[in-house]
Formats: sequence, C-alpha cells, structure tokens
Amino acid sequence: MAINTSKVIVGGLAAGVVLNVIDFIANGYILGEAMRADANALSPGLGDAMAQPSGSMIAGYVIMNFLVGMLLVWTYAGFRPRFGPGVRTAMYVALIFFAFGLVLTTGYMHLGVMSSGTWITYAAIWFINLLLATTLGAKLYSEDDTPAV
Repeated sequence: MAINTSKVIVGGLAAGVVLNVIDFIANGYILGEAMRADANALSPGLGDAMAQPSGSMIAGYVIMNFLVGMLLVWTYAGFRPRFGPGVRTAMYVALIFFAFGLVLTTGYMHLGVMSSGTWITYAAIWFINLLLATTLGAKLYSEDDTPAV
C-alpha cells in the first residue's frame, strides 16, 4: 500500500509543533544557562553571543524541526506495514532517530562544546521529545483518508 502523503504532512506538521515547543522550553529554560556556560568555557563570549540568537537562526531551527517531524511520520508510515500501526511502531521510529541523534551530537561532548552532564540532559530531553512527536504524528497518520485510530 502506498504512503498517504497528505497524512504524512498533517502528522509531520503536528510532530514538528511538538518538537519546536519542547526545544523552545528545553533550550530557553532547562538547558539554556548550562549551554551558555559550556560555550563560554570553550570560548569566552561565545555563550553570551548564543543567548541572543538571530531571527534567521531561530527560523532555521523551526524549519529543521518541521522537516524532522515530516521524516518521523514518513518513516513511521514505512514501518507501519511491517510492525503494525500504533505506539510501539512509533517508539521504534523514535529510537532510530534518537540513536542517529546520539551519534551526531556526541561530538559536542568530546570537543568540549557541552559538558557530559549537559549532553546527557540534552539527550534525555531529545528522547522524550522524539517519543512524544512521533506518537502524535503516528496517531494522525492512516493509510487511507479515513480518520486514524
């Protein structure tokens, strides 16, 4: 059965909203001070510069999160025929994206851009964010145009 592109877009946009909201809270309130301190320890003034992101930087992250949301739901749609619809399959997809995220961001810790404590907190929030976003996107996805269950 073909992937329902319109449902991928709807579910992906919803997943993108979740990713953006949690990233805003995490980066602004939960991890913001720790990331600024880590960046200032690496290069004095760098963290202070990061405290005031430009509009284009914010827009880039917002767009990226919507693209990740679409990829999460598109991957879920591809897994669904093999693993069945539902939360369990959404969790598989979230775990795959989490594993890739860990591989890509571990360099932050090794290069000294993030302390190990900040990186572990970041990874935990990323995992929760992916689980919530993928689950919502999966709930909105169905193979046909009937409402998802």
